[in-house]
Amino acid sequence: MSSVQHPSTRYWPLVLAATAMLMITMGVRQSMGLFVAPIGHSTGMSVAQISFALAVGQFVWGAVQPVFGAIADQRGPARVLVAGGILLAVGLLMAPALPSSWGLLLTLGVLTAAGAGAGSFSILIGATAQHMPAGKRSMAAGVINAGGSFGQFVFAPLTQAVISAAGWAAAMWTLAVSALMTLPLAWPLRRREDAATSHASSAAAAGLTLREQLRVAVRDRSYWMLHVGFFTCGVHIAFLVTHLPGEIALCGLPASVSAVSLALIGLFNVGGSLAAGWLGQRYRMKYLLAAMYASRAAMIAIYLVSPPTPLTFFIFSAGLGLTWLATVPPTAGLVGKLFGPRYLGTLFGLTLLSHQLGGFFGAWIGGVVLERFGDFSWMWYADMVLALAAAVANLPIREARPALKPAMA
Repeated sequence: MSSVQHPSTRYWPLVLAATAMLMITMGVRQSMGLFVAPIGHSTGMSVAQISFALAVGQFVWGAVQPVFGAIADQRGPARVLVAGGILLAVGLLMAPALPSSWGLLLTLGVLTAAGAGAGSFSILIGATAQHMPAGKRSMAAGVINAGGSFGQFVFAPLTQAVISAAGWAAAMWTLAVSALMTLPLAWPLRRREDAATSHASSAAAAGLTLREQLRVAVRDRSYWMLHVGFFTCGVHIAFLVTHLPGEIALCGLPASVSAVSLALIGLFNVGGSLAAGWLGQRYRMKYLLAAMYASRAAMIAIYLVSPPTPLTFFIFSAGLGLTWLATVPPTAGLVGKLFGPRYLGTLFGLTLLSHQLGGFFGAWIGGVVLERFGDFSWMWYADMVLALAAAVANLPIREARPALKPAMA
């Protein structure tokens, strides 16, 4: 009886398991930009060809999340998470054996992206939210999200070190072994507990099916504004994670600067994600999102007028890191506020699909712009405009003012 009335003793182990899993899947995924130059030098493929494979991966990563989220919402997340870990490992193992544009499209564009998507935000945040009181969900999402950011901090320099020492194929195989470590982490999330019913969503209380809930969501203007903001977020995040190493190389700086820069983004986003989760319990999340998107435009403008030194890239990366994936907790929190946690895996998965549609264009067009103009200037200008558009899109979202002290379960 007491365990049902006081679930706080049980949900944090779930959050920690989800955090560790996201650390691995996002750490692997966010290190892919480090492979662009080594694969190009080894195979003779152009930056645009490699970028297209990674761009398809951005789209696939988003496309699978509402599908896997719906399966997890209805049948539990464990099978989805295990299947994702296997797909991720298989794709990474096969990539060096298929060093062609079509081979990369299959391995990095489809298999690894689908595997990482099965163990990503929508499934993990959705799986834990159903066990938690409403006042704790934003903070829990921030902790899980911080795990993904810490993964980038860990995996970026590790990946670069293996590439430098043993080549890009050995680095892929190392990441594949890491991907298999996600399999035991699915165990704590293997089923829903009865205590989750004490935090049932408005959808469940109203007896809505998934299809009925989707009909409600697609008619909601605020939900579409979240999609608009997240689409533009996807453009510049995918552009940066794919092409920041190329930008650094254009400035005549070594690959180690790229690895440190990506690691700094991940490290500073740990703090940014935790802060976003905490602030989301106390202030309107739409204003947090608007402020984060607007700050990105300002940071890019400052970067463009700064000298191209390692210190500039380190400061730029740290500043970006504060908001990098910190948009996830308030976005997931707003979806939960609008519709409840019952189908959060599906509904938040759809917003991530919009994010990754933007990611496809950010990764692909970045490579096209480089080949057409010789640098990334036009992408930086587009990033600033889109960041401001994302900030504006979040302002009309319907959101009640939160209590300063969220109720405890």
